[in-house]
Amino acid sequence: MFGLDETQSPAAGQSADLIKDGSDATFMEDVVEASRQVPVIVDFWATWCGPCKQLGPALEAAVTAAKGKVRLVKIDVDQNQMVAGQLRVQSIPTVYAFWQGQPVDGFQGALPGSEVKKFIEKLVALGGDDGGLADALAAAEEMLTNGDHADAVETFAAILGEEPENAAAFGGLARSHIAAGDFDAAETLLQAAPPAISGAQEVEAARAQLELAKQAANAGPEAELRAAVGADPVNHQARFDLAVALNASGKVEEAVDQLLELFRRDREWNDGAARAQLFTIFDALKPQDPIVLKGRRKLSSMIFA
Repeated sequence: MFGLDETQSPAAGQSADLIKDGSDATFMEDVVEASRQVPVIVDFWATWCGPCKQLGPALEAAVTAAKGKVRLVKIDVDQNQMVAGQLRVQSIPTVYAFWQGQPVDGFQGALPGSEVKKFIEKLVALGGDDGGLADALAAAEEMLTNGDHADAVETFAAILGEEPENAAAFGGLARSHIAAGDFDAAETLLQAAPPAISGAQEVEAARAQLELAKQAANAGPEAELRAAVGADPVNHQARFDLAVALNASGKVEEAVDQLLELFRRDREWNDGAARAQLFTIFDALKPQDPIVLKGRRKLSSMIFA
């Protein structure tokens, strides 16, 4: 499957579009855009990774057996670090599944072939005849966007009744509770996340949103904090509190800028609080959000300067 080793390259006759090598440069086209038509699996691997060599053939076999209902994109993390960093890939193999431009499922480590097959089957159902669950998810998201929190909670809960390990519905239900101001319900739900989806992007995003929502409830007055930072630029606590207040009022990009400035001035302040807060904000947003992409680039340039 991997690199130039013939024993690990896709089997003869496989479509180039079905299983392909991806890169930072082609990620948007190969994964994000392609997933609007069919679910796309992203396999983050490296040539030196033993478990990757176990998982790779199992993924390829299951994808091939799905006969075009799901695709596989393989990304060598040694050669393509940007996307891996944006998706918080911390160990390999790491697998993400994308549908409709968003990550919807994933796992870490080499799974048995039977578990890989189940993973693929869930994605095939998502992209095909899923009994209307995709439409229900879209409707629930629209309810949440429109402020119909109670209806969103009911719809997401109904989806979970059909698919208890649907990460998108689980994260959506938690976000609905958060939007309604019921932080206790959101926290209880997230603590009970099924192990199979506990680390999914949608669930992690909900956790981050809950943390930010709790901070927002105690955010200080923005004008006073601006004045404090203006009067004393090395008042790190005031700058951190200003970032919290800015994020609470929806000025997310400005909040990120303040945290980056704090990190630039003293990256170790308060046990690295600026960096931790940046990651919380990034996790709460979609991985391809321009604020996330720009913020991660700036943070990386400071870390490795």
